[in-house]
Amino acid sequence: MEIKVSDYGSIELMSNTCNGDLLVVNAARCSFDKQHEIYDETKDTKLINYLAREGHVLPFRHPVATLRIHCPIFVLRQLGKHQVGFSWSEVSRRYITGEPKFWTPTELRTRPENIKQGSAEGDFSWGYERRVVAETKQYQEESVGFYNKLLEGGVAPEQARAVLPQSMYTTCVTTGTLLGWHHLYKLRTEEHTQLETQEYANAIGEIMGDIFPNSWSALNGESS
Repeated sequence: MEIKVSDYGSIELMSNTCNGDLLVVNAARCSFDKQHEIYDETKDTKLINYLAREGHVLPFRHPVATLRIHCPIFVLRQLGKHQVGFSWSEVSRRYITGEPKFWTPTELRTRPENIKQGSAEGDFSWGYERRVVAETKQYQEESVGFYNKLLEGGVAPEQARAVLPQSMYTTCVTTGTLLGWHHLYKLRTEEHTQLETQEYANAIGEIMGDIFPNSWSALNGESS
């Protein structure tokens, strides 16, 4: 399963715990030394809903999922702040020197006057937006040119990469528990989160809802 995000971005499901919902209920029943071989849509779903509703979240730490995330550096830095229940491995430009790709805005947002972070709907003229987007692309191209010039001059990639902007795309492989992914999703889809990061968090939520349908629904409070 792979979901495209923005222009070059994507999130791909690499692996996950099979029968994750069944693992949740069997982990919960461990206290009574019991387990089910097959998921019971009625009884087991009722148990999952109870666990989520009452805050008994430990069983949701057992299923895991591994995603390959391709996104701008500034997005990954926000996602990567979540460390509990996760393992992160990222592409390193100490070892690769291929042509980088960049995220560029399609429209601009304004800085709100009453808060320290976030953004608001922009009221820029069409001409100004087009000029900023064009200049952004030019700056990105120039940074690549200087990066390649440094490499051609014998500068080590680990130093040359410093001239590349945060809008450059990077790739990581991330493994997290179901509960960890839900915590990330919950925080990174809040309205004050940067819009571009919300797009990736929503894609993560779509994948988790597909592979852990009952547990994900219960954690989101969508079940009774």
